Formats: sequence, structure tokens, C-alpha cells
Amino acid sequence: MMQTVRIKRFNILDRIFHVFLILTFLTQTATGFSRLFLPTAWGKSLNAVFGGYDTSILIHKWVGILMICGFIFHTLYLLTRIDYNHLWVSLFGPDSLIPTVQDAKHLWQRILWFFGIGPQPGIGRWAYWEKFDYWAVYWGLPLLAITGVMLMYPVIASRYVPGWTLNIAVLLHRAEAILAVSYIFIVHFFVGHLRPSSFPMNEAMFAGSVPVEELEEEKPVWFAQLKAEGKLETEKANPPSLLYKIVYFIFGYAALGFGVYLLVNGVINSQYITLH
Repeated sequence: MMQTVRIKRFNILDRIFHVFLILTFLTQTATGFSRLFLPTAWGKSLNAVFGGYDTSILIHKWVGILMICGFIFHTLYLLTRIDYNHLWVSLFGPDSLIPTVQDAKHLWQRILWFFGIGPQPGIGRWAYWEKFDYWAVYWGLPLLAITGVMLMYPVIASRYVPGWTLNIAVLLHRAEAILAVSYIFIVHFFVGHLRPSSFPMNEAMFAGSVPVEELEEEKPVWFAQLKAEGKLETEKANPPSLLYKIVYFIFGYAALGFGVYLLVNGVINSQYITLH
């Protein structure tokens, strides 16, 4: 039986960052919701899972600090990936995650294709929705971090900003958290795992590689780039072992199921959100 050729897509550090974000984001969502929905039976049960209200909030604070540290570390890692001798190509070339005018064109072409009046866009290494997913963290997490630290240390914060800004911080923190949860658990989960071309799971981030046939079909521009540069051979990767596949399928769908569980119960109990 011929083994499918796979092409490397993510390195081990990329995948560690992804798992770190999954675990911390789910923890923050659950502990945050435990306070947000405290008046409800569901909110009380969430608190009980984490050892009570005080423990739940303590976990929320410390995991928040852990996320900030991870964010800083990831940013420093990004700075080491820049080719400063070829800065423009490194920042805006075909291998960059920075959005360009080409991404806007691809979005428009996708809309036309959706209505049957144009061809699909030729996607390169990073699709426009992947770039949006990535950079959403860069405007969402700093907002959550700044407002979260203000609420963790209100007395110290009040020395530097008016007291009324803490009320604004509460609203911003909750609004951004709810927006992030809604986007991740609806849009990102669907695009990553449930759309026809990805179902039952987009394994790229867990396996670190993709079958060459899938690469050619979904990212034809990147495939052509690798072929033109003679990198199809050098970028070959070993397939994941059966045991590893079982582990990441269980982990991935456990995370997806838990996220949907939080989202659905959040919607059901949204009328009982506390402002305290």
C-alpha cells in the first residue's frame, strides 16, 4: 500500500503554542463564565468544578497572567523569525502572516465564487481567514490583559486612572471575552473542523503536516511556490503515528465539545448575567 506523501506545515513550537492557547483559553472561559453566571445553577456548578468561587477566580487570575507571559514569549519568538536583511519580503512576502491587499482580493473572489459568478481564489501559504484568526489574538488578548490587570489590582490602578475607568474596564473585559468565545466556538471550530473539506478534523496543527494532495487542492499557490523552489522534497514530513492520531482526535474533540457546551449554556443563561 502506497503511503501518502505529507508536507510540513507547522513546526513543533507552533503546535505547542496552539495547545497552550487551547488549554488556557478554555480554562479562562470556564472560570470567567463561573463568575459571570454566578446567579444560575449552571454557574454554581462551574464554580464547584474549580473548587468554589474564590478558587475559580484565583485560577482565572493566574491563568490570565500565564496567557500574558505566553503572549510576550510568542511575540519575541516572532521577532526572531523576521529576516532583517530582506525586511520587506519577510514582512509582506508570500510566507508572511501579515494581511495584504491580496487577501482583500481573495475575500472578494470568495464571495463571487459563493454566488457562482467567479472562480475560487488561489490561496497561498496563509489564507485570509487564517490571518484574521491569528491577528485577532493580537488585538483581543492585550485588551483582555490590560482590563484584567486593572480589575485584579483596582487600588493600584486607581492611582493612575480615574475610578470610573474600572467600570469601563469591566464592560470591555466582558464584551471582548464574549466576542472571543463566540468567534472561537462558532466560526473557528466550524472552519477548522466541521466544514466539508476539513471534516472530521483539520489535522494540520496537530500533525504538523498535510497530505500533498490536500495542499495542492486547498493551497495551490503555495504548492506551486514550493514546487518552483524545489522544496517539495525537502519539506516532506513523516505521517503521525496511529497512537498520536488517536490522542489528538480525542483531545481536539474534547476541546470542541467543551467549548460548544460552554457556548450553548452561556446563551441559555445569558438573561441571568450578573453585573456584580
